[in-house]
Amino acid sequence: MQWRTPNFNFVKWRRVAMIGSSVANLVAIAAIVYGMNYGVDFTGGVVVEAKYSGPANLDAIRTGLEASGFQSVQVQNFGSTSDVMIRLPPIKEGSTVASVQDQLLTVLRATGPDVEVKRLESIGPQVGEDLAQQGILAMVFALAMVFIYVMVRFRWKLALGAIVATLHDVLITAGAFAVFRWQFDLTVLGSILAVLGYSLNDTIVIYDRIRDNFRLMRRGTPEAIVNASVNQTLSRTIITGGTTMLTVVALFIFGGDALWGFALALIIGITVGTYSSVYVASSMALVLKISPQDFVETKTERVDELP
Repeated sequence: MQWRTPNFNFVKWRRVAMIGSSVANLVAIAAIVYGMNYGVDFTGGVVVEAKYSGPANLDAIRTGLEASGFQSVQVQNFGSTSDVMIRLPPIKEGSTVASVQDQLLTVLRATGPDVEVKRLESIGPQVGEDLAQQGILAMVFALAMVFIYVMVRFRWKLALGAIVATLHDVLITAGAFAVFRWQFDLTVLGSILAVLGYSLNDTIVIYDRIRDNFRLMRRGTPEAIVNASVNQTLSRTIITGGTTMLTVVALFIFGGDALWGFALALIIGITVGTYSSVYVASSMALVLKISPQDFVETKTERVDELP
C-alpha cells in the first residue's frame, strides 16, 4: 500500500499554536524561576543504596529515618522491590560520613536485620552547584552550536526559527518538572539534552523540504509552500516519533524508579518536539517572512577588461 501525501492545513492554525506555545513557555519560565525540585545531584546530600532479602517496607524505612532526625528523606525502589535508594540532605556540621552511616544502619536494621548497604555516597553542596553550572553551560554551548550549524546550512532566518523551536521544547520539558514538582537530577538533565538533539533533527528535516520546495514551487505563496513541506514530511515525523516513543514508554514502565525521570522527560520532550517541528519551527519561518530569495545562491561573474 502506497502512502499518499496528506493535505492538512497546518498553517491555518499557526497563530493559535503560537499563542498557546507562548503562554505555555511563560508558565514554564515562571515555574522554573519559582523553584525546581532539585535532586541531591544539584543540592548536595547523601545517596544510599541498600538491599534486603525480601520486599522492602518503604513506609517503615521513611518513618524510621524521620524519627531518627533525618529530614527531607526520599526513599524509593530501584531495579526490584528489595533494592532501595535513599536520598538524604547534606551532612550537618559536626557530623561525619561514618556517624551518619552508623545512624542509618541502625534504622535500616530495625526494618530488616539482613539489610546490606551497597553504596553510601556524600555529595557536598559546592559539588552540586558546580554540576548545575556545568549543565547550564553544556546547554548554552549546544544551542550556540545549533545556531551556527543551521545558519551555515539554511541562512539566519531558519537558524533563528530552529533555536526558538528548540528552546520551546527545553522550556516546556523542564517546566513540566517544575510545575508538578518532579525531581530534577542529572539523568533528567541528560534526557533534556537528548530532547534538544531530537527536536533539532526533526526541525532540520522539515527545513530541508521547505528549502527544496521554495526552489521547485516558484509560483506558490510562502504559506502554501510551508504547508506542503510539513505534509510531505508528516509520514517520516510520525514513524520516527512513534518508534522512539515505543522505546521510551517501555523504559518508563519497566525501567524502574532509577530511570523514571529520564524516561518521563523524554516522553514529554518527544511529544513537544514533534509539535514544535510542525507548528513552531514552520510558523517562525513565516513570521520572519521567508522568501525564495533566501535560498538563491548569488554568483559573481568575472568580467574581463577590454584592452
